[in-house]
Amino acid sequence: MTAINDTTYEYRIARPEDTEAIEALDGSFSTSTVFEVAVTGDGFALREVPVDPPLVKVFPEDEGGDEGDGADTDGEGDDSRTFVAVGAAQALVGFAAVSYSPWNRRLTIEDIEVAADHRGRGVGRALMGHALDFARERGAGHVWLEVTNVNAPAIHAYRRMGFSLCGLDTALYLGTESEGEQALYMSMPCP
Repeated sequence: MTAINDTTYEYRIARPEDTEAIEALDGSFSTSTVFEVAVTGDGFALREVPVDPPLVKVFPEDEGGDEGDGADTDGEGDDSRTFVAVGAAQALVGFAAVSYSPWNRRLTIEDIEVAADHRGRGVGRALMGHALDFARERGAGHVWLEVTNVNAPAIHAYRRMGFSLCGLDTALYLGTESEGEQALYMSMPCP
């Protein structure tokens, strides 16, 4: 149990009964800035620019994916986990779904979401801490994630946690509801 701003949170591995609450968690956000991506022959550059009115991003429902499905419990030898944050009245307020790839010793943050009214309280950082503990258990050399260029709040949070930019995919979102956005890849050495 961790108390943050007079709210006590419990962090644990997801249980099958958490599946519905994980799927129902609203990961939408609003931002007054986005990162504009300029691609050159030698790489790419980012520039944070204001948007007016603020951008409101609502993520489409995951179709057939297994990320964050709550099924990744504490089975020994399993290279995937979903960690959850539970607040007052046992309400699920956040989760982090991660997977480990032994061939390149990479822990991938598949998804991390915190309910809007619990953001800015350290819940995301605590969930990331549990992911890093799992990475160390598995012998990961680095932790890796993907984030859209319009999610400036998440990019800033990841940078504060020690992540740095390591790549760009200009085609990942083609043909999706996120078309026009760019996928940024961030990584950090596993401490």
